[in-house]
Amino acid sequence: MAGIYIHVPFCTQACYYCDFHFSTSLKLKQRVISAMKKEIVQQKKYLDNLEVKTIYFGGGTPSLIESDAIDDIYSTVQRNFILSDVIELTIEANPEDITESLVSSWEKIGINRVSLGIQAFKDQHLKYMNRVHNSNQAFHALELLTKSKIKNLNIDLIYGFPNLSDFDWEASLDVILKFEPQHISCYSLTVEKQTPLFQFINKGTYSKLNPEQANRQFLIARKKLINAGYSHYEISNFSKDGCFSLHNTNYWNKTHYLGIGPSAHSFNGTTRQWNINNNFKYCNAVENNMQHYEVEKLNRKNIINEYILTMLRTSRGIKQDWISSKMTESEYQKFNKQIEKFIDLGLIQKNDNSLSCTESGMLIIDSISSDLFLI
Repeated sequence: MAGIYIHVPFCTQACYYCDFHFSTSLKLKQRVISAMKKEIVQQKKYLDNLEVKTIYFGGGTPSLIESDAIDDIYSTVQRNFILSDVIELTIEANPEDITESLVSSWEKIGINRVSLGIQAFKDQHLKYMNRVHNSNQAFHALELLTKSKIKNLNIDLIYGFPNLSDFDWEASLDVILKFEPQHISCYSLTVEKQTPLFQFINKGTYSKLNPEQANRQFLIARKKLINAGYSHYEISNFSKDGCFSLHNTNYWNKTHYLGIGPSAHSFNGTTRQWNINNNFKYCNAVENNMQHYEVEKLNRKNIINEYILTMLRTSRGIKQDWISSKMTESEYQKFNKQIEKFIDLGLIQKNDNSLSCTESGMLIIDSISSDLFLI
């Protein structure tokens, strides 16, 4: 089993918090699409004949480009990889792009999952983040998608920003629950360098984020969504009826995946590689059959630390037998000593062979992970 991620590096405008690679200019759109199709052919041996089960169009804003282009890229994947039974074909979308005709064209392509970036419902909150859409467009997109034949819908929401009250956050969750999406992702706003949000906070234009508020709103979401029948299977992700994100689960389970497009990452079990994060340079390299990516060979410590980082975020947790098989005896003794400390503090819980975070541990999960890393 393997997955393919396709990065569509275009957006209408820059959200203040986003540090993903994208361009607000569409001048290179056709050239980038052609280069991505060529890269698919160039990389057809990367997955070593593994059957591709998940394909994910991310960005950027995939809903910004024509459905014919999405279909063309998907067809190129079909011709070059083993796709006998794709379980999950996802596209990310923004509310302002959603129309009845666009959704209909996605249905014809075979897209069976949409991840809709709503983020917030109040216009003042959307303006704070510099989102393109307004609240009316968010509701319209939800209505169109819930009535469509695409029955696996994820909604992205953001919490933890200064002008979001607990009351407003609960109200947003209540609105989403009325639409009964199969999946909800709740992300705490983070401040990344090289973003307008980072600059605004440094200049004092925006208030600093409050970690206590973020923790409080995380717990509000967790309680409300679990009570509504959702499974909290990863720190930011909730699903019902078994509709967890198969593609993202590939990442956490270290399943092999290929990334296509500028800045896309790939993993084949022993190495990780990432493409050039510049549209022009990416196109130039791919068109001229030059290497368009950097490669890192993962050593034993890299692999262990990445496993701890990703699996501790999931409800499945860290498998002790996997850890013990990868660590030396002294490393494992040190690891167990840290684990026992976290268990005593009520931050980690042990269930047979599995170690996972308690609710209290989830609030400081990054700190716990770093304390468990091999140095």
